[in-house]
Amino acid sequence: MLKQYFLLSFLSIISMASSKNKQKKMLIIGDSISIGYTPFVRKHLSKEIIVEHNIGNAQHSGVGLKNIDKWLGTQKWDIIQFNWGLWDLCYRSKDSKIQGNRDKVHGEVTTLIEEYKSNLNEIIKIIKKKSDAKLIFVSTTYVPEKELGRFQEDVNKYNEVAKKIMKENNILINDIYAMSFLIHKKYGKGIDDVHYTKKGYEKLGELISNFIKDSI
Repeated sequence: MLKQYFLLSFLSIISMASSKNKQKKMLIIGDSISIGYTPFVRKHLSKEIIVEHNIGNAQHSGVGLKNIDKWLGTQKWDIIQFNWGLWDLCYRSKDSKIQGNRDKVHGEVTTLIEEYKSNLNEIIKIIKKKSDAKLIFVSTTYVPEKELGRFQEDVNKYNEVAKKIMKENNILINDIYAMSFLIHKKYGKGIDDVHYTKKGYEKLGELISNFIKDSI
């Protein structure tokens, strides 16, 4: 009886280990919005996918281009989700006292749209050269009108450029802009802040998770 118990326990452990090994591995690369929703994505997908986020904030596409190789590392990823945009379209001035030196009146845009296009193309080349993972691009989220470093109308411009590049490279697009607008209206941190409350990030996490489940 005791031997049978230990045998069943051993087989159970082997089964659990085998199940864990079958889980897909996913890397999320992105800004503070993605940092906010990643814990909820991890929770929603815990049975199917091991979810990780690049260390720190991926900021703008220029930072992404410099660090993408390091973020990919040596792991074999099954899914890589990435996004840039909010930092790229942000205007900053060294004289601004606002958090992040944001200043859409006297500042300069972080990444010109042509440079953004070039950076994304180069990043994609590096990812495809290093990984055969399924790639997903997530669109830039809502920018409220009174945000101090960003123009609302720029979001669509940068999103359209990004989506065109993704289509050319056969990369899946999770366009969450429209839904992020609705979520921000209810769960945003304010009319001058691109960020969300915990509940807002939870809602975004559900959007991301559902898309991934439908894509694997």
